[in-house]
Amino acid sequence: MLSAEGPWYTERVPLGRSDVTVSRLGVGTAPLGGLFSAVGERQAADTLEAAWTAGIRYFDTAPHYGAGLAERRLGAFLTGAGHPRSAYTVSTKVGRLLVPGASAPGDEAFHGAPGLVRVRDYSAEGVYRSLAESLERSGLDAFDIVLLHDPDEHWEEAVTGAYPALARLRAEGAVRAIGAGMNQTAMLTRFVTETDLDCVLVAGRYSLLDRSAADELLPACAERKVGVLVGGVFNSGILANLAPDAMYDYAPAPEAVRRHALALGACCAEYGVPLAAAALRFPLRHPAVTGVVIGARSAQEVTVNVAHITATIPEELWARLDAMERNG
Repeated sequence: MLSAEGPWYTERVPLGRSDVTVSRLGVGTAPLGGLFSAVGERQAADTLEAAWTAGIRYFDTAPHYGAGLAERRLGAFLTGAGHPRSAYTVSTKVGRLLVPGASAPGDEAFHGAPGLVRVRDYSAEGVYRSLAESLERSGLDAFDIVLLHDPDEHWEEAVTGAYPALARLRAEGAVRAIGAGMNQTAMLTRFVTETDLDCVLVAGRYSLLDRSAADELLPACAERKVGVLVGGVFNSGILANLAPDAMYDYAPAPEAVRRHALALGACCAEYGVPLAAAALRFPLRHPAVTGVVIGARSAQEVTVNVAHITATIPEELWARLDAMERNG
C-alpha cells in the first residue's frame, strides 16, 4: 500500500487531538546514545541518514539516552543537513536533569556517555530547565512533542508540577503536544483519564509478548482521542533475536519468556514471516495506535526494520498468533 508521497509507513498522521503529525514508523534514538553498547559518531549519523532516506520523519529522543548524547547527535543531523523544520517531528522528554558527576562506563545501560549523572526532577522548574537544556544540546529551535519520562515513583510531583508546566508551555505555543512515556500502563491510564494529554508513548506493553495496554490504556486513549505511540515492540530485543542471551525488558530473558518467544517464532516461520516483522507490525493492527517507534543503531538495522514493516503477513498468521495469546 502506497500513499501519494511514498510507502504507507511514511504517511504523516495526526497525533491525537493535536496539530502534530508523525510518520507511522518513527525512530527512537536510545541506541544512538549507547544503549547496551557504544555507537560512534559516524555510525550514528549514517543511521539517521538511512532513516531519512527511507522516508521516516518522526524522531524520539531524551536527555536520559546517553546523558544527552542522543539529543546532540539527532540535533546535529537534522540541523546540519538543512532539512526544513516543517519536514520532521521531534519529541524529547523531561523528568531527568543532567548534572556534572562521575558516571561509570555503561551507567544505566548506556555506554560512551559524557561525565554527567541523571537526577530525577518532575517539578515545574525542572521541566523548564530540562527543556531549555535539551534545546541547547540539540540546536533545535523547538520540540514538537514533550513527554514526561518514567514518573513511576513520582506521580504527585509529576501531576502537580511537571504536567501543569507542560500544559502551560503548550498553551503558550512553546510546544505543540504533550504526553507521557512509560514502560507501564496503569499510570499512563491515570494520566489519560485525569489530565489533558495529547499522546502517550507506551514501551513494551503492547507487543506479541505483552498485550496489557489493550486492557485499559488503549480503550481510554480511543475514548479521549489521545494519540498512542508504541515503543519496545521487540521487548528489548528478544522478539528480534531469539539467541540464548536475548534481552527482555532490559534484562536477560527468563526461560519461560524465551520459550514463549520461540513458540511465536516457530509459528511465524510456518508462513515464511520473520518474527521481528510480525512484532513490528503487530501494534499497528489496533485502531487506537498512531505509530510505532523503533530504535536503531546502524543503517543496516534501519534497512531491516523497513523490510520488516513492509513484509506481507497473512491474516491466517495473525489469527494463529491471537489464538496463542488467548490460550496462554
